[in-house]
Amino acid sequence: MAKNFKDLSEQEILALAISLEETDARIYADFAAGLRADYPATAQIFEEMEAEEEEHRRKLIEEYCRRFGEHIPLIRREDVKGFVHRKPVWMIRPLGIKTVRRQAEIMETETRRFYERAANKVSDASTRQLLGNLAEAERKHMTLAENLQQKYLTPEVEAQEEKAHRRLFVLQIVQPGLAGLMDGSVSTLAPVFAAAFATHSSHAAFVVGLAASLGAGISMAFAEAASDDGSLTGRGKPLLRGIVCGLMTTAGGIGHTWPYLIPEFRTGTAIAVVIVAIELLLISWIRKRYMDTPFLRAAFQVIVGGVLVFLVGIWIGSS
Repeated sequence: MAKNFKDLSEQEILALAISLEETDARIYADFAAGLRADYPATAQIFEEMEAEEEEHRRKLIEEYCRRFGEHIPLIRREDVKGFVHRKPVWMIRPLGIKTVRRQAEIMETETRRFYERAANKVSDASTRQLLGNLAEAERKHMTLAENLQQKYLTPEVEAQEEKAHRRLFVLQIVQPGLAGLMDGSVSTLAPVFAAAFATHSSHAAFVVGLAASLGAGISMAFAEAASDDGSLTGRGKPLLRGIVCGLMTTAGGIGHTWPYLIPEFRTGTAIAVVIVAIELLLISWIRKRYMDTPFLRAAFQVIVGGVLVFLVGIWIGSS
């Protein structure tokens, strides 16, 4: 079970910092390897950042050994609450300059916040100074994204898509909202249409759909709020993310439920099916717009899942 950051000892904080630097260095090495063919200058930047992360790790190891001895326990970011899940670099293909820039910004922001909080928590003066210096070093790294932006991105793209406000909007609103919309739109298909085809009653289908939508919304809201406290990731307050995720989950389910307010069963079902198609296309568009997923691939993934759940609902309801 993951441990709260506030409960970590100074020994555990240093061990975690060593692990973080090693992980970041390897990620930068992966970035360099993935960009070398098309962006050799940028690859060189990441190679230099990898070397700097290794130097940070060396200093942390020296400090750890000075205070606690030679054995360093393995404490990973997954073992501590507050870190956001990262998609492995080897799964991100093609590795574009925009993807790398966004990932590098998130990494540096998260690591800087970790060092700032860690420096405030430790009591040893030497350790506190080292952690403070590392926080400042990570802050300087954040200019990398701006340098890449000026070199490789047009002013129009820079102005419209890559401002800091948009990044925060994606982290704090779009990601939890999209997760909720996907869950609400897809997971409630089976109970709604199962009830509809089992009873041929618009009222019964509406009641089941409403209950499923509200239940899923509450569940997703608590799950999102509990997944990450936002203190290290910049994803914002858990309460806000939970509310956004819960509301979008409920909205996704209500969207194809309200047509069953129409007393005529066939008419309500026909309208509900049209709305389901609109919901799935909307999810695909959001993934393309904010997650850089090609529209056809996003549509294929979402529609296949949605159709399978839809067919399961009809099959169960008709049996």
